Amino acid sequence: MSADVLSAVRQALPRLSAAEARVARTVMDAPARVVDLTITELAAACDTSQATVARFCQGLGYSGYRDFRLAVAAATSREQVTRERFELTESEIDPADTVQEVVAKIAYQETLAIEQTAKELDTVTLDAVAAAIVAAPRVDVYGAGSSSLTAQDLQQKLSRIGITAFCSVDSHLALSSAALQKPGNVAIGVSHSGLTAETNHALAVAHAAGATTVAITNFPDSRIADECDFVLTTQARESLYRSGAMASRIAQLALVDFLFVRIAQQLYDQMTESLRLTYEAVKSQRLAPERHRTSHEPAE
Repeated sequence: MSADVLSAVRQALPRLSAAEARVARTVMDAPARVVDLTITELAAACDTSQATVARFCQGLGYSGYRDFRLAVAAATSREQVTRERFELTESEIDPADTVQEVVAKIAYQETLAIEQTAKELDTVTLDAVAAAIVAAPRVDVYGAGSSSLTAQDLQQKLSRIGITAFCSVDSHLALSSAALQKPGNVAIGVSHSGLTAETNHALAVAHAAGATTVAITNFPDSRIADECDFVLTTQARESLYRSGAMASRIAQLALVDFLFVRIAQQLYDQMTESLRLTYEAVKSQRLAPERHRTSHEPAE
């Protein structure tokens, strides 16, 4: 069970029935309001039965609605403290907000995403994935849409410390690469929703080829987990002005950094030399046009 009840509610959505999903969305939309509702009142607000609400709470690991409501109250209190750090009374962006309020609210939301991702992260799984990557002859990283940016970020980080890693934004090329995977290799799929067909297909092909498969997702109970040996979970929230593409990015990049540093620690000597060589190569390329221009320009 997730240590944060609101995170657990969000992550449970893919596996909930339609009636239970209505309860979940009511809780996510107005957690502070739910604290003041009886089970009868919440059931009426969600157009469902008390039994459905009780089943929803038990499915999240709570003994019943009372236990669940206490957890929601504690979670909303913690978030209130965090909002106060940013001098906010309300975290959702309003059309009438000033530029200062927009900046403060986005900073709050992104800080919360990183903090909750770090707090809820399964560090045992993180280290298992890091060890698999260190031992792998080759790593593939798959991602579509905004998640492809995270996939490319991880690939370039791994490449810079000498790990053979590939990432293709073309879904057909990604599938071709996945089909050539072998036991011992690692394939990583990045998908906020866990429902991205292209990413899930590539992971399924890589898994069938014998690779160790890893998902980076906000919804560990979604379809992406079906083809994965390991799941690393982010904690990002969507809102009216902050779609999944925005909400996922900062949490995914933070998780990639956690993973990369654990890998780099195991490859410290190799990493240091690889980073030096890549830095020198880029530095010399930047200086080359200046040298070329200077050698052909007449002295003033």
